[in-house]
Amino acid sequence: MVHSESCVACDIARGALRPPGGVLLRAGGLVLHAVADRTPLRGWLVLTAERHAHALDHLAPATLAALGPLAARVVAAQRAALGAEHVCAFSIGEAVRHFHLHLVPRYADTPERLRGRRCFEGRPEDLLEEGEVEQAALAVAAALRSTPEP
Repeated sequence: MVHSESCVACDIARGALRPPGGVLLRAGGLVLHAVADRTPLRGWLVLTAERHAHALDHLAPATLAALGPLAARVVAAQRAALGAEHVCAFSIGEAVRHFHLHLVPRYADTPERLRGRRCFEGRPEDLLEEGEVEQAALAVAAALRSTPEP
């Protein structure tokens, strides 16, 4: 798909924009990185299509085939490295019209008001410092490196 508009996901994929921790992994036509916006939850990661594709049904077949297994590996790494009890997966595509899958951890101490889809509604006082976001992202990346691919 040819893309001529400014796209934050394309910028991250090509290295023009660096989210906390940078690109953590490239595999199967996907790029793993921390969420680029401020976040209330450590370890909030995003799998983004390396090539511009608006939605799930626009992904190349090889990328689509890689998505599930890679997402499962990332979730396992979030649990192992950060102690996440659960990881929610969201693909909305309204604000950023480039396929990306949010992988959002939930912890035992995550307030009810930030669980599930409410994680997008963090208040200013909930938002973490970039250093904490980067540290969590790098911990997950290390866990991924230490776990062999299936």
